[in-house]
Amino acid sequence: MTDPNIDFSMVLASAVHDMKNSLGMLLNSLDELRGEHEQSLAGSDKFNMLQYEAERMHNDLVQLLGIYRLGENNLSAHIDEHFVPDFLEEHLARHIPLLQGLGLKYSIAADDINGFFDEDLLTGVLNNTINNAIRYTKSQIRLIAREEDGYLVLGVEDDGQGYPESMQHTGTLSFKSLDFNTGSTSLGLFFASSVAKLHTEGECTGSIKLHNGGSLGGGVFEIWLP
Repeated sequence: MTDPNIDFSMVLASAVHDMKNSLGMLLNSLDELRGEHEQSLAGSDKFNMLQYEAERMHNDLVQLLGIYRLGENNLSAHIDEHFVPDFLEEHLARHIPLLQGLGLKYSIAADDINGFFDEDLLTGVLNNTINNAIRYTKSQIRLIAREEDGYLVLGVEDDGQGYPESMQHTGTLSFKSLDFNTGSTSLGLFFASSVAKLHTEGECTGSIKLHNGGSLGGGVFEIWLP
């Protein structure tokens, strides 16, 4: 018999939060292990896969918590000013040990600009997008930032095969429009789109854009913030 006093969604959110924190500690330990045993682990496919999958799970849990808070009308953007190149360098640094372990090149092409956004929310979007690019790239990824048409554009490019036509998208996503049969990418895109929509300026609202090309010729993910 179901206890009517149990809020199962709250129980799940609490469990997800605990798992997210545990995975964060695991990721820190993996970074320390890589540093302590750099010679033996640098080219270990098993260790690289372990770190990649742990990062992917951590990102999924961050997104699940964000979407839960969105459903509870408890997710809002706390806008502060940030120097964009420093922001990108800081968040790329988290992935450098894995990138180096996989033999992938990485770079940043960012204008010297300031942006106004929620650092925590954009961190979740960037970490997931970088992790996704690591999965599909051939040899390198690049973080980009520029101003265009009154928007701050932050993006991640890779030199993989690019997004299939069905995934190329401009604007915002609704939860009902997602096809979860295609894998976990849909969750990340919905989270990124939701974060973009929380950034507004006057009548302008943030959005995401997925297309192919860019400077590396593969997939390009962009988040546009007014």
